[in-house]
Amino acid sequence: MDVVALSRLQFAVTSMFHFIFVPLTLGLSIMVAIMETRYVRTGNELYLAMAKFWGKLFLINFALGVVTGITLEFQFGMNWAEYSRYVGDIFGAPLAIVATLAFFLESVFIGVWIFGWNKVSKKMHAVAIWIVALASNLSALWILLANGWMQHPVGFVLRNGRAEMVDFMAMITNPYGLLKFAHTVVSGYVVAAFFVLGISSWHLLRNSRPDFFKVSFRMGAVFGLLSIFLVLLTGDFHAVEVAKTQPAKFAAMESVWETKAGAGMNLLTIPDPAQERNAVEAVTIPKLLSYLAYHQPDAEVKGLKEFPKEDRPPVLPVFLSFRAMVGMGFFMTLLTFLAVFVSWRGTVEKHTLLLRILLYSIPVPYIANQLGWIVAEVGRQPWIVYGVLKTSDAVSTSISVAQVTGSLIGFTLLYGLLGFVDIFLLVKYARKGPDGDLSALIQAARKEV
Repeated sequence: MDVVALSRLQFAVTSMFHFIFVPLTLGLSIMVAIMETRYVRTGNELYLAMAKFWGKLFLINFALGVVTGITLEFQFGMNWAEYSRYVGDIFGAPLAIVATLAFFLESVFIGVWIFGWNKVSKKMHAVAIWIVALASNLSALWILLANGWMQHPVGFVLRNGRAEMVDFMAMITNPYGLLKFAHTVVSGYVVAAFFVLGISSWHLLRNSRPDFFKVSFRMGAVFGLLSIFLVLLTGDFHAVEVAKTQPAKFAAMESVWETKAGAGMNLLTIPDPAQERNAVEAVTIPKLLSYLAYHQPDAEVKGLKEFPKEDRPPVLPVFLSFRAMVGMGFFMTLLTFLAVFVSWRGTVEKHTLLLRILLYSIPVPYIANQLGWIVAEVGRQPWIVYGVLKTSDAVSTSISVAQVTGSLIGFTLLYGLLGFVDIFLLVKYARKGPDGDLSALIQAARKEV
């Protein structure tokens, strides 16, 4: 492997590992804030116990997420110096806002929330976790606007051998970036919902504090169903934007080789990239692909043959990742609907099969999120900034294969250790359950069930 391939692999390993923590932080911060708000409004100690229990798991995830995120930005200077030189004037602005605004708010108010129990008023304490949740989502906004600019660059000119920003508002109102933010954030909410549902299911299967975890289960189910609906909605809008701005990526997502108006969608497709065709096309729904791409049944969908081979993304990883992601999305929709239904009927503990499925489905939204990033990033290739700068031209010129290999091994070992620590701590405290007097919690929970 050359320096470009190794640098891509290193960034993929570190960023995908970091993104294990990010979606849970985005969603669980909101859920903990809702729990504490309900405590403030009702005075019910159950919600206080819920905020503390789920908040402890949030803090474990948050702390390790911060550690894994620090190394990402260093790679722009180490492995991707040519990229930083070429577009640093643009890409650096949103990252600076993240550091000076979002991270500042997070670091200050997470401290207030951790150490402020019984030291500030209940309302102020609840406000602190809401600010943490807002800041976490705000940091995601600026990072995803930066990534959205890489996917669909706007508001810049090429001058003196580099890209320079001329319209900051164009970047922050870039439809691609805003849709990417919306879709990514609500996907993180689904991760949090399944995290809560899965752990609650584990306790309910063991009849461990059932009244407490039935309330947690219900909150996770409702939050999850609302979130997965928003994922499907934003995903549809985002696909339309991809078809408009990155037609080669869209063609790879659906393995479309020939340009066609009123294109149908094949429910069963086996791509054959070597022959520039599909080996199998079956169960075709007429005009559906054109409608999904442009919301017009007779719209023209460009095929991969419209683009030079060197400008096409790898078809198989993009196609398979997209299909798997969509399949998992519908699977999670079904599960959250069933979870809401049995929770509404008050018979959660009787549905042991559903509880087991939910327990083992905790990784599903994590995997779906990672597959979405594969579609986004691999589908953009060979461009690091779409249509402006190729990945092969963005890597640092002063690093060697041995240096990148060494840092890749080091990052992999470090992140492997952090991953082990994260899983160990989450499992330990998730199994332990909520602190506090059991009888008092049961009495408070029965008021809510």
